[in-house]
Amino acid sequence: MQANNCKCTLFMLNTFLLIGGLALILIGANALTDGAAAVAKRFKISDLVIGLTIVAFGTSAPELVISSMAALGGSADMAIGNVVGSNIFNVLMIIGVTAMVMPIKVGNGTLSKEIPLVILASFALAFCANDILLDGDNANIISRIDGLILLCFFLIFMRYTFAIARNGGDEGEGEKIKEMPIWKSALFIVGGLAGLVFGGQFFVDGASGIASALGVSESIIGLTIVACGTSLPELATSVTAALKKNSGIAIGNVIGSNLFNIFFVLGCSATISPLPMGGINNVDMLVLIGSAILFWLVGWFFKKRTITRVEGALLVVCYIAYTAFLISQQ
Repeated sequence: MQANNCKCTLFMLNTFLLIGGLALILIGANALTDGAAAVAKRFKISDLVIGLTIVAFGTSAPELVISSMAALGGSADMAIGNVVGSNIFNVLMIIGVTAMVMPIKVGNGTLSKEIPLVILASFALAFCANDILLDGDNANIISRIDGLILLCFFLIFMRYTFAIARNGGDEGEGEKIKEMPIWKSALFIVGGLAGLVFGGQFFVDGASGIASALGVSESIIGLTIVACGTSLPELATSVTAALKKNSGIAIGNVIGSNLFNIFFVLGCSATISPLPMGGINNVDMLVLIGSAILFWLVGWFFKKRTITRVEGALLVVCYIAYTAFLISQQ
């Protein structure tokens, strides 16, 4: 009886660490973004450039912090599972739920350029994660060289993003930046960094503890609980954008997040410490690639250039089926 009470208390503590850590990460990312953006604004850097760099980094900070902390702590399964799971969740659940709330119109450029980039990124990750199949090695590891290759892809993506923005013309349409005194900016930056560091550590510790208590692998926790938690801001952003009939933001939010996750988050994490694939296997890679291709198909076919409510429901069902498959493998 006492042992059961002890386990229950430990589980509740880990859950508190998980939720509290995520809250700290989200608050910290927001504070760091606002503080850094205000400093950049003071130095006459345009709103558009700030939006494409500092704000974009801020939205990917939860995944970056958690994957980096997990990599440093030897929890490679969680680091990779967080990125793979987040990308699957972004496409199947976020696009699915958003389309069920309000059908999403997809632009020609998005279908011909941006979504194919997401598919390419998924194939690139699968290529880096298949050492046994491709090179005959003893284990699948995302090495430091793989990490640097992913970061090179990230730089190319950023160059492409800036080119698109510049060709788009009006810089006044960029992210509107709040101005603040320099002392307040510094406070936001320092406080935001502290929130990211401590929140990331609490979150990883809590997730690892829950995995241990439930008797499931860290890869499953990374692919599900951690991935869903870090993707909640993107879900809120896309649904809100769809309700305001701004389909560009709803779609762009997911595309940008998925590319940042693979190229930047995993690139940084693998450069810090090589990441053994562990419990993340080719089934997960196939679901990652398949979800990206399905994203393209539902936009291109059926009701052309619109993701309908029925198609959104199909994406959600696919995510539920994948989650059920993961649970059945335990």
